[in-house]
Amino acid sequence: MDNLKSKVIIITGASSGIGEATAKLVAQNGAKVVLAARREERLQTIVSEIEKEGGEAVYHVTNVASAEDMQKLAQFALQQYGRIDVLVNNAGIMPVSQLNELRVNEWDNMIDVNIKGVLYGIAAVLPTMREQQSGHIINISSVAGYSVSPASSVYSATKFAVRAITEGLRQEESPASNIRTTIISPGITDTELSHSINSPAIQAMASEFMKMAISPYSIARAIAYVINEPEDTGVNEIVIRPTLQP
Repeated sequence: MDNLKSKVIIITGASSGIGEATAKLVAQNGAKVVLAARREERLQTIVSEIEKEGGEAVYHVTNVASAEDMQKLAQFALQQYGRIDVLVNNAGIMPVSQLNELRVNEWDNMIDVNIKGVLYGIAAVLPTMREQQSGHIINISSVAGYSVSPASSVYSATKFAVRAITEGLRQEESPASNIRTTIISPGITDTELSHSINSPAIQAMASEFMKMAISPYSIARAIAYVINEPEDTGVNEIVIRPTLQP
C-alpha cells in the first residue's frame, strides 16, 4: 500500500461502518485522513483511535446534504493539508419501504443524501483536483444500483443515479484532468445502514438478510486497493457482496 502514503483522503459518513473502517485502514497505511459526518463524538473517538495507532487524522462535522457544508469540508482539508487527493463519497441512508406506504419525507431524504450529497462532494473537490491535474473520486453505490426489488424502488433509484454520475464524471474528467473515478457497490454489509428502516415489515426482512452480512473492512480493503493503484490505472467499478447473497 505504498501509494497511500501521505495522500490526503476525505471520507464522508466516517462515523461508523464502511467510512470508519476505511479511515482506519488507510491511516494505518500512511494516509492523512479527513473524517466527515454529523456525529462529533463518534468522529472524535475515531480520530483518537487512529492517532493512538500512529496514524494522522482530523475531522469536520458535516451534513453532506448541505452544499455549503461540503464546501467548508473541502476548505478545511486544504487548510489542514494543502491538497485533496481522494474523496470517498460514502455517506448514505436506506429507509426502504414499499411505495404504497407513501413515506415521502424518507424519499426526499434519500435523494438529498444519496444523490445530492454525492454531487455536492464532487462540486466541493473538483476545482482543486482540476487545478492539481490529479485526484480520485470514489462513490459508494450498492448492488441495489443494479437491480430493483420490492421496497427498494427509491433507494435503488438513488444508487442507479450514483452509477450514472460516476460514469459521466469519468468520461468528462479522466482524459481532461487525470482525475480517476471509481464506483464501489457493496452487498449486505454489517453497518448501521439498516437502522434507518422505519417500515416494520421491511425491518423484519432486513434482520434476516443481515445474518449473512460481511465486515465493512471487506469494503474498506477494496477502497484501499483502488486508491493504491498507480496514477495511470483507473479501477472504475467493483461489486462486492457476501458469498451467500443471492
